[in-house]
Amino acid sequence: MKSETAMLRTILGALLPMVVTFLLGLMAAWHHDFGQKEASILNRMVLLYAVPLALFAGTVTSSRAELSQDLPLVLALFIGTIGFYAAIFLLARIAFRMPAGSSALGALTASAPAVPFVGPAVLGDLLGRPNAAVPIAVDSLIINLTVVPVTILFLALDTTGRESNESTSKLQDGARSAPPRTSPLAFLSTKIKETVREPMVWAPVLAFVIVLVGFRIPDLLVHSLYMLGHASGGVAIFACGIVLASGKIIFNWRVLFFVFLKNIVQPALVLGGLRWLGYGNPTVSDAVLTTAIPAMPIVVMLALQYRVAQAEAASAVFLSVLGSLITMGIFIALTT
Repeated sequence: MKSETAMLRTILGALLPMVVTFLLGLMAAWHHDFGQKEASILNRMVLLYAVPLALFAGTVTSSRAELSQDLPLVLALFIGTIGFYAAIFLLARIAFRMPAGSSALGALTASAPAVPFVGPAVLGDLLGRPNAAVPIAVDSLIINLTVVPVTILFLALDTTGRESNESTSKLQDGARSAPPRTSPLAFLSTKIKETVREPMVWAPVLAFVIVLVGFRIPDLLVHSLYMLGHASGGVAIFACGIVLASGKIIFNWRVLFFVFLKNIVQPALVLGGLRWLGYGNPTVSDAVLTTAIPAMPIVVMLALQYRVAQAEAASAVFLSVLGSLITMGIFIALTT
């Protein structure tokens, strides 16, 4: 009984602050203290400064030994994140015929747990601080070096395509001629360069290179970066609440489907796959509980920046956080 109470306290202690911050954002918007304009400003600060600093500081504190000491765990998180992202993206594009940007955003919602934001709080208490360091470092690197940049690229391509179609439509109504079209290869190259220049992309890459070469940044400097970096999760979730208040919580099939994939299907597949291959704890518990963490609030930040499915993204993250209060407890029970 005591262990169950301690487990519940751990889950609530890690995830309830996310729910409360969401609700504070809702209240601030309903009280007319903040609106969509302020949410966009908060979003810009988070994406350009807070998140890149948090990702850089969190990555650069890892070591090559930590990243290579548990290869099965690394492979499980790699396949469970990137493989699942690719599968959901293709499903959304081919089966549901969703636009590329919305498909990428949905895939990110379903495959990327909020490890960089709440990983230390959740896994630190569940697995123990020393044991949690490896899955947090590995999955944060996987997410920030692969699926986040790919999502940004698809969103940029999709947004540019929409703007191009709108401008073409306007030009057809007017007398002016359309500007010459660039080649698809040159267009893609331009968008890749723009994506790489995003601080949220190059900051973890730079930190990863520093880790690989074995250079150690002084702890005092890294600690200084955390002051603004630690604000990223709270500010991002607060802005999510503001966005949610501007409309309403959406319960359509897409939102519920992506939440179901994130909270239940992804950790269940990781659990079943590792058990089928004959692995036990701590590899199973580390991988499953890492993937069982709810969706990243950065999904809403990207939806705001590129103006893609903003209300659906905020609803999905909110429902994923609420649902994880139950689903994480189930996967904790299944892995202990």
